Amino acid sequence: MFSHLIAPAAPAPDADDAVARFLHSLRSVLAGRQGFRLSLSRPEGGEPDLERLMVREIELRGERALSFLWRYKTRDITKNHGLEAGLDELARLLGQPFQNAHLLTDSRELQLAYSRKGRPTLRVGKLKPATATDAAPDSTCDSTPNAAAPEAASHDRSKQRHLAMERPVWRDLGLTHEGRQGLELVPAMSRKWKQINRFIEIFGKALSQSALASSPDVHVADFGSGKGYLTFAMHDYLRELGKTTQVLGVELREDMVRLCNEVATRNACEGLRFDQGDVREYRPERLDVMIALHACDIATDFAIHLGLRARAQIIMCSPCCHKQLRPQMQSPSLLKPLLQHGIHMGQEAEMITDGLRALLLESEGYDTQVFEFISLEHTSKNKMILAVRRPQGISAERRAQLLAQIEDIKRFYGIREQALQALLAA
Repeated sequence: MFSHLIAPAAPAPDADDAVARFLHSLRSVLAGRQGFRLSLSRPEGGEPDLERLMVREIELRGERALSFLWRYKTRDITKNHGLEAGLDELARLLGQPFQNAHLLTDSRELQLAYSRKGRPTLRVGKLKPATATDAAPDSTCDSTPNAAAPEAASHDRSKQRHLAMERPVWRDLGLTHEGRQGLELVPAMSRKWKQINRFIEIFGKALSQSALASSPDVHVADFGSGKGYLTFAMHDYLRELGKTTQVLGVELREDMVRLCNEVATRNACEGLRFDQGDVREYRPERLDVMIALHACDIATDFAIHLGLRARAQIIMCSPCCHKQLRPQMQSPSLLKPLLQHGIHMGQEAEMITDGLRALLLESEGYDTQVFEFISLEHTSKNKMILAVRRPQGISAERRAQLLAQIEDIKRFYGIREQALQALLAA
């Protein structure tokens, strides 16, 4: 509905009018529904703690909008504007306070810079197809462009980093340090950073496919949050989407809880807190997204069960230590030559455990996937169970088929009990 407001109806501005040309180019990008990135930097005067402004397009209550993320040394502030109001605000901010603006599209790069005397100049460059987007992908999952994807997210068609390394919170958590160009990644934490961003990439796709895509607020619980890397990342990502969010990290170790709460307070992370607790006993008031990474053995089953009881829209687990089924398993006669080797029996037990969990999630009305979410070179704990609640639920006939399949598998391997199934039955 905004197309007639943002289309560049007037002729292009004179070559000497750098600011008008820059804004004209941005209007053209919006009118053409192209993906873009826009950042304003080098603020002068006004607020001394202000570092930069990052702008991107979002969909807010069914309408296209511009999300402004104001980055300060110790906090971030997000403000959303309609397209026209956002463009007017950008025109006001260029030159005062921001002395630099960088617009990156699929094919062009525009750099607006102000001299010491306040004269703006505009540099425009064309990008090669291979470099028109961000860095090379870290995995091959879903890298094919989708022409039918929502226009507001078209710049996500190639792999990209969803989190900004410049945030002071990453320094406080030990992921970055002060370098020559500002905050830089600690070399030893590069694998961890890739894991975090890959997780956010997966979550972003799941979110867009769930009922939460149009929800103005999202409640998240991260069980076994540890040092809080993913918990802070979820909070940062959801806030950048313009959603009101309550993110909770639940951790057994008191020192980790204390550390993360101190970092959250220092960085003014509104809607983020950490509690000491156990997934077997903890009961959040509301749960839209349940996360449990590297929960040992049947702790994963307790976490999934908690998500199911709360009717969470998204459940994300990375299982660890598959111990429950292996002592129960009997090698079927046909498979005995293969499963006589301990390593094969362990791999089989892991596959059956997570396969049964996926079938049980599907029987409860979730679209479920089990996949490798990060390369083995980064971590050996690289399996993800992702479940997104179906709006239409599941038919009684399909549910009966799935439960029958589960019983057939248990009978085939001589399995007497599986934790998640027992929790659901109770």
